[in-house]
Amino acid sequence: MKNQRWLSLNFFTFFFTWGIFMPYWTGWLTEDKGLSVSAASIIIGAGLLARSFSTLILFPLMTNRFAISLVMRGITVISIILMLTYIPFHSYIPLLIITVLFSLFYPNLMPGVEGSATILLASENLNYGKSRSYGSIGYTVALIVVGIGTALFQEQAIYWLMVAGLIFILISQFQSTPTILKSAPKLETSQKGVGNFKKLFATKGFLIILFISILLQGSHTSYYNYGFIYLQDLNVNNFYIGLILNVAVLGEILFFATADRFFSHMKVSNLFILASIGSTIRWLLIFLFPNVFVFIFSQLLHVCSFGFAHYGTIQFISKRLKTGQIPAAQGMYAAFAMSLINALLTFPAGFLYEASNKFAFLGMIACTIPALFLTILTRRKYSY
Repeated sequence: MKNQRWLSLNFFTFFFTWGIFMPYWTGWLTEDKGLSVSAASIIIGAGLLARSFSTLILFPLMTNRFAISLVMRGITVISIILMLTYIPFHSYIPLLIITVLFSLFYPNLMPGVEGSATILLASENLNYGKSRSYGSIGYTVALIVVGIGTALFQEQAIYWLMVAGLIFILISQFQSTPTILKSAPKLETSQKGVGNFKKLFATKGFLIILFISILLQGSHTSYYNYGFIYLQDLNVNNFYIGLILNVAVLGEILFFATADRFFSHMKVSNLFILASIGSTIRWLLIFLFPNVFVFIFSQLLHVCSFGFAHYGTIQFISKRLKTGQIPAAQGMYAAFAMSLINALLTFPAGFLYEASNKFAFLGMIACTIPALFLTILTRRKYSY
């Protein structure tokens, strides 16, 4: 199907850049720009705060007024321009300002492509898992390419690959865009702005699903921010770091490629329980056994910690919400679960990492254990 191919391509291109920005940007700031880990952590944390505001407020506002395809194209162009402004600067304040501005725009591509997916899922019953697996493939390719690039050209390769990836996104967005995504929204007044959020809050189970998602996705903060540096601390070559980080994504690819077949009828609560248990074990393993082989083994648990959690949230949004509510729901999910919680946890995680790198991972069970008990306690009340 034409629309399925469009969705798969856009998942691939976005997550190619996400596979550069998430695991490597802290390392790029410390190695290529010469910042300390604490200074880079503050910059990343500030960017995450900006991202949470943007995906919560700006993205729903833009998609309430303009077609989602137009919003994504505009965001991509602005992101490319802002990315180029990094070139002349090496000091803390300019890098902080640029990162905050960049984080106001670029991360909105995530709720953009996820929102497109859920709209197409609801209107045409497309295979979400199939297209989302291409996102994981894009992430995998990015890790491999960055591993090779940094081994050959040092950390400056991270930046130029990010620029190329953003251009790749822009090209992909002009490839036979589905008609439904090119139409400006026609929502009733009660569905716009604050009214739309009120309807979301009134949807049974939405807030508890969102809160558990926040905890489960927040538990990846140390992994995303310090996984690359942690493996460097273990004296792993940059090329092999890319391969090691790919272990998690390969499992993610397999999961999303088969998720609709095997897990589409599983209760969201069961998916969250699996995610909580797997995530807790993952971070405990890294804390208890700080060596590269255990880290590689723990990567297999990414299917649980991220895959089950994300798939469960998407299933709830696509099956329980109306089409007009999906962009706002995706914006809230991206803002809180993919941004704000990571921003808030980046600061204590950075402190823990400087005290002892393994403590940063242990601290993440402060999210996973509450998520497990909260799911068990609320699953019957909210029937999810």
